[in-house]
Amino acid sequence: MHAIRALLAAALAIPLSVAGTLGTGAGTAQAATGDNDVIANLWSWNWNSVAAECTGVLGPAGYGAVQVSPPQDSLSKGGSVWWDIYQPVDYDLTSKFGTEAQFKAMVTTCHTAGVKVYVDTVINHMTGQGSTSYGGVTYGKYSYPAYSAADFHYYPDDCSNSDGLIASGDYTGSATNVQQCELVGLADLDTGSTYVRGTIAAYLNKLLSYGADGFRVDAAKHISPTDLSAIYGQLNTTTSGAAPFLAQEVIYGSGEAVQPSQYTGLGDVLDFQSGRYLLSKFNGNISDLQTFGDTWGGMVSSGSAVTFVANHDTERDGSTLNYKSADYALADYFSLAWTYGVPQVYSAYTWSSTDAGPPAGSTGYVTDTECTSGAWTCTDRATGVTGMVGFHNAVKGTSVANWYSDGSNVIAFSRGSAGWIAINNESAAVTRTFTTGLAAGTYCDVISGTVSSGSCTGTAVTVSSSGTASVTVPAGGAVAIDVNATGTGSTATTAAVTFNVTATTVWGTNVYVVGSVAALGSWDTGSAVALSSASYPVWSGTVSLPASTSLEYKYIKKDSSGNVTWESGSNRSYTTGTAAVSLSDTWK
Repeated sequence: MHAIRALLAAALAIPLSVAGTLGTGAGTAQAATGDNDVIANLWSWNWNSVAAECTGVLGPAGYGAVQVSPPQDSLSKGGSVWWDIYQPVDYDLTSKFGTEAQFKAMVTTCHTAGVKVYVDTVINHMTGQGSTSYGGVTYGKYSYPAYSAADFHYYPDDCSNSDGLIASGDYTGSATNVQQCELVGLADLDTGSTYVRGTIAAYLNKLLSYGADGFRVDAAKHISPTDLSAIYGQLNTTTSGAAPFLAQEVIYGSGEAVQPSQYTGLGDVLDFQSGRYLLSKFNGNISDLQTFGDTWGGMVSSGSAVTFVANHDTERDGSTLNYKSADYALADYFSLAWTYGVPQVYSAYTWSSTDAGPPAGSTGYVTDTECTSGAWTCTDRATGVTGMVGFHNAVKGTSVANWYSDGSNVIAFSRGSAGWIAINNESAAVTRTFTTGLAAGTYCDVISGTVSSGSCTGTAVTVSSSGTASVTVPAGGAVAIDVNATGTGSTATTAAVTFNVTATTVWGTNVYVVGSVAALGSWDTGSAVALSSASYPVWSGTVSLPASTSLEYKYIKKDSSGNVTWESGSNRSYTTGTAAVSLSDTWK
């Protein structure tokens, strides 16, 4: 957000999801369908694609809710950028993601699949410049279908800065300016006005009447808690009769005048700080995560936090891991396995420019999500992630136990007697006997596969009568078992396959293998297996793969910025046996 703010202030193109302020945020929560609370953040997916994902993936995997992008009419930049959706023009639901009818149909479909719908809402401000919207509305910076010039904050009555903008010093010096001056030139709504409050509440109530179950409140930090309380007080219940779930964007900054704790009495808070800590620890020592939680600086109580490894702002500003990070999947696994907050899984699209918008047609309307082309990350449906959603549901309400650490980058722990996970953030596989806390039996690793007809499609883990298990945890990988994933029939064995590829690189570029099975990342470059350059130019790595299985794979290169280069030609094919084997390839 910091880099985006600087860029926008200069160009007044204002690319942002206006996250709030310079800093980080905090929190944990309640949420979603039944006891399932994991949120899939399908950011920038169109409504038809969200509906299909609810039916085909989210519901069956046990996600509790889906968070969808802002549905209101907005500034139109022809699909070239992502941030136009965070500059509202009208509360009509004509957007780059579809029509009002398609939005309503999506909500109904997701509910049928057992998935709640949380809507990203932008209520702090409007746009930063006059133009034309996706819905065809011509508007000015302070003139919209719902608002006139009298409905905004201005200097000097509301904001003490003569340019009307939030100054960097305001974050530590003036809560009033943070909440009543313009954030990077965006027209700031007078949320203290009875009319403005009522208009915003009417918009949110319309979404509730269409079946929305809650809201992400964008830039909540820039709206006073008093104003938000007045708006929330006008909201109806959901169509199921519950109070709407609220995830407020209040980014934590040390010593700042506006803090997340000022908002936890109103609803939950998006926890930016935890994502930043995960970046630090997965780039350092994950053994430090033993105490991860609300005792760490800047993190609010677990009962008020919605956590995430990355979101659309942080994946671009470098403050968290992102899909280009080799350990991104491991951080997601940890977040889903740990006890802190309500976890959110971020699933969006790939990008090389931080401003780049989602795949779209020439008019800017977002095209359907397609998960095999590499244009979309589709993190929500990766085998390991869906397996860990099930793990999270199975262990809910249990405590962390049986902690193990090598003092550096291998950790393991159980959640009571319901589940156990080991995470290896090192460059070599680790084999040892772990105390799992689970009852004796055969369990299926939910990261490498699923349970099919009583058999494990991935790795089978046998727990002894003493609760121990001898497990090989792949390099840069994880193994997780839970009481809902047991193998009662014949179980698949695994075979150790060593990949060797001769490939020349420049300094800072590394080589990975990615493929069609979960152990090779299921074609997700963020979950690709890193190879060692110890015998450069030969890059090598050993992976435990399902035995007697046909698979496809390719090698990729990642530079220091996370940019991916695929080798040319068709996919490589191989069928595993039951014995260890070594493959020798040359980059093509």
